[in-house]
Amino acid sequence: MSDLNSIKPYATEGSKKEQVATMFDRIAFRYDFLNHFLSLGIDRIWRKKAIKELPFGNPLFVLDVATGTGDLALDALHRPGVQIIGIDISAGMLKLADEKILRQGMANRFRVELGDSENLQFADNHFDAVMVSFGVRNFENLEKGLKEIHRVLKVGGKIVVLEFSKPRSSPFKEIYNFYFEHILPFFGNKVSRDAEAYTYLQKSVQYFPDGPEFLDKLRGAGFHQNNYRPLSLGICTLYTAIK
Repeated sequence: MSDLNSIKPYATEGSKKEQVATMFDRIAFRYDFLNHFLSLGIDRIWRKKAIKELPFGNPLFVLDVATGTGDLALDALHRPGVQIIGIDISAGMLKLADEKILRQGMANRFRVELGDSENLQFADNHFDAVMVSFGVRNFENLEKGLKEIHRVLKVGGKIVVLEFSKPRSSPFKEIYNFYFEHILPFFGNKVSRDAEAYTYLQKSVQYFPDGPEFLDKLRGAGFHQNNYRPLSLGICTLYTAIK
């Protein structure tokens, strides 16, 4: 049986990390549109809930792992005193993030750079908070990535994670599974021209250790005060924990 770390976007040679970077480079030009369209705009509500979980501080130094095109970070900048570094393995996604940063005049508070979640180029105890929005599924080694996040957080610092999850209650579970297995890949392929990307999305959500299982992963990485809150009938889950 496959596990999350072995699920890859393409049936070709290359590590999961390399393939995920290639996938996001390919779909970057339609990523934001598809996020909003395929989630019916609910992703914006999820991000607002995640930002409310950030601790208060002025300044508040935040690392946004798997920042993508920067939407979560840019929303977080509505909080006074927030300073953010965003990292991602996809140069194509970061190019779009940079364009948004310049357009919104946020270059003095938010910068992005290529970075690997499992080999963070920051000192120990460096950030007040770390955010990850729909990115932990894509870590090549989930446990190693969480331990790296723990390392760069200050003692008492907070991790906030948004991730897709699996609804448990019928009949919504069956409706959701049909949408995720058939409708989402169809439209994702039509718009992004990368069928494998949205098949991978469905598989990575299926194998992701959500709910209490992810809390166990956080605990194993050294976190405590671990909590989770299902959103939108369990389509998405919001996780928080403290170093």
